[in-house]
Amino acid sequence: MGQAPQFRALFEPAITAMGYELVGVEYLRQGKQGLLRIYIDSENGITVDDCGKVSHQVSGILEVEDPIRENYVLEVSSPGLDRPLYTAEHFVRFAGSKARIRTRMPFEGRRNYTGVLHGVDDDHVVIDVDDEEYRLPINEIEKANLVPEI
Repeated sequence: MGQAPQFRALFEPAITAMGYELVGVEYLRQGKQGLLRIYIDSENGITVDDCGKVSHQVSGILEVEDPIRENYVLEVSSPGLDRPLYTAEHFVRFAGSKARIRTRMPFEGRRNYTGVLHGVDDDHVVIDVDDEEYRLPINEIEKANLVPEI
């Protein structure tokens, strides 16, 4: 799901110790440069100062551990209204919310699903799309986000 688990394991202890939730970590290659994107959250929301503190902490970890050999940009942000969903816990936590899910391969003839989350059942995300229930294998989900209802 776009997630970079090796980075999650590297950063989560420090970010949690700072009082933040590590929502997810993505590593994307963009030409000759990479983008390391970290989403954080807290009960009180996230400010620019929070992002700066976490960025400083993560930069220190990256300097010591040196896991990325190419040039990259570090980006720390809040998950936003279209919050990305990465883990089974996220799908359970946001049950009842509208979400957009894209699978890696077509499942039942399609890759894109937009509907209401019903949580997780036996490693499958359950989503209701136009009154039809779909059970999508969680390990086949390429990308998932909440759909803001404004």
